[in-house]
Amino acid sequence: MKKLLIFSLINLILISCTPLTHKKNSGWINLFDGKSLIGWTANENPGTFKIENGVIVVKGPRAHLFYTGPVMNHDFKNFELKVRVMTLQGSNSGIYFHTELQESGWPSKGYEVQVNNSHTDWRRTGSLYAIQDVKEVLVKDNEWYTEHIIVNGKNVTIKINDKTVVEYTEPDNVNRPKDMAGRLISHGTFALQGHDPQSTVMFKEVMVRPLP
Repeated sequence: MKKLLIFSLINLILISCTPLTHKKNSGWINLFDGKSLIGWTANENPGTFKIENGVIVVKGPRAHLFYTGPVMNHDFKNFELKVRVMTLQGSNSGIYFHTELQESGWPSKGYEVQVNNSHTDWRRTGSLYAIQDVKEVLVKDNEWYTEHIIVNGKNVTIKINDKTVVEYTEPDNVNRPKDMAGRLISHGTFALQGHDPQSTVMFKEVMVRPLP
C-alpha cells in the first residue's frame, strides 16, 4: 500500500501541471488525456495497462486502473460517465463506479458494469454485474461502442450505444451477501478492469459529467 500512496502523490504533482480537457459548454470532462496515465493509478500489475495510439490498451494479469485525479477530487456521487470501448474475441473487463483504490484483488467497494461480448462468463456488456444482468450480446468484438452509465440518487441507468439496457433502483436498507457487502450506492471513483492475460480490451474518451 505504501507504493500505491507514493505513486498517487507523484500522480497528483504531475496532474497539477496538466490542463484538463473539457467539452466546451457541455459540462463533460475528459478524464484521459490520450497520451499518458496521468490521473490514474494501477494496482497489482501496472504493466497490464499501456497507451497505444491514444487508447488505453488493457492486456495482462489481473489489475485495476483507478481514477485518482483532481476532477471532483476523484470522489463522485451523481454523474454521467461515457466511455468508448472495444473488445477482442473472448475478452472480459469492467468499469467500476463508487469504488476506491485498493492494493490488490477485485474491487470490494462499488458496482461493476460489465464489458464482455464473447467471454465464457454469460453476463454480457451492460450488465450491472450480479445485480441486474444482461444476457443478450448487444455489440460486436472488434468494433468501438459507447458505454454510458448514469447514477442519480439510488438510480442506475446503463446505456449501450444509446440503448437503455439496465434501469436499477437500489432498495432502501438493501442486504447484500457477505462477499458483496460493498456493492452499494455511495460515492467514490472509477476503475477500469484488467481481467486476465487472455483478454484484450481498449478504452478511450473517458468522459464524466458530474450531476447535482
